[in-house]
Amino acid sequence: MARIAARAASGRTVPALAALAAASAFLAGAGMAAAGDYRHAGEEIGTVEAIYDGHLEPDLAVSTFRNIDRLFPTRTVRAAGEPRELPRSETRLENISVTTGEQTYDLYDALALDSVTGLLVLKDGAVVHESYQRSNGPDTRWMSMSVVKSITSTLVGAAIRDGHIESLDDDVTRYVEALEGSAYEGVSIRDILMMASGVAWDETYTDPESDRRNLLRAQLAQEPGGLMAVMAALPRAGEPGTIHNYSTGETQVLGEVLSGATGMPRADYLSEKIWTPYGMEADAEWWLESPDGVEIGGSGLAATLRDFARFGQFFLEGGVIDGTAVLPEGWTEVVGQPQELETGETIDYGYMWWPAWTEASAADGAFAAAGIHGQYIYINPEAGVVIAMTAAQPKPVDREPVEAMAFFDAIVAEIR
Repeated sequence: MARIAARAASGRTVPALAALAAASAFLAGAGMAAAGDYRHAGEEIGTVEAIYDGHLEPDLAVSTFRNIDRLFPTRTVRAAGEPRELPRSETRLENISVTTGEQTYDLYDALALDSVTGLLVLKDGAVVHESYQRSNGPDTRWMSMSVVKSITSTLVGAAIRDGHIESLDDDVTRYVEALEGSAYEGVSIRDILMMASGVAWDETYTDPESDRRNLLRAQLAQEPGGLMAVMAALPRAGEPGTIHNYSTGETQVLGEVLSGATGMPRADYLSEKIWTPYGMEADAEWWLESPDGVEIGGSGLAATLRDFARFGQFFLEGGVIDGTAVLPEGWTEVVGQPQELETGETIDYGYMWWPAWTEASAADGAFAAAGIHGQYIYINPEAGVVIAMTAAQPKPVDREPVEAMAFFDAIVAEIR
């Protein structure tokens, strides 16, 4: 996660202001998602602020990260029918060697030092390795945070395939009435996907007056339309398509485009297009802006490790389910690769996916969805490898002694 720390949606410190802490504590106690028979449901959890602050003791971090559906109201992403099989491979993950700086690590070092709670490796759709730590298991739903950005991006691709969105060149205000007359006038969906709207944004969590902190306050307030009110008030910093500036708010705008285009909740659209037809084995829970409101575009999807891996496999297979294309032709080949701004500058960012940042993975055209505290869906098209990893690292970023992409490189090298 160190490679993307400067731009990732993961503040380093968020002081627990009294009003925010009170709101978060209320929401944590409210627990909108039905517990059912979920075996982790009775565990003690922390607050949203403590997640972003990195102020959770190890056991409390684990119990919080597998119960994030108790932090905010959620909407269920339904799974239905028989789960898609994940057959066992004859190949096994045994001896790997990861060198970071002057240190060399093996598999067991990486699992321990990076606080990994779940690791699932697929080669050609079959399970090479599946392991869980800290009492997690196949039934555990885990926090994904910014991994959700890549899922929201994928749903936009589905909406284009379905004809709900005409083109990536469409203005976002065509679908989001709340942004009419704002700095988002003239900004295209493509600009948003590249986080290159030209709209000013400060992602600094340490500044109580930053835009990211304003967005967090709006989410904690749980008022319908609160997040778009924050986005509509932003000034312009440059022409659309000319400046790349990592912005968590841009993903909320993208989610609003999706809702405006499809006319249905994003959780329902995810269930209809991917979760149910691809055969996910468990329901997922997705944070909401307000009770029964819209989903948070860039964080807060809780799902099982196996289903995160299935999502990666769906993408590796070109976004096709049982012979039916869900995504536009060529979508999966483009969105995880470096993009080019209107100025001709190439950026190390795709359409809300991260292009690989190591030489070996970049050579294979690999890319990843990445979330704070060590969550990844890694996809390597050349090697036919998907890796889903969850972790409970003590700080949102910069707490990976074994660098994640180097770890994935070592896994690929061992099994390819």
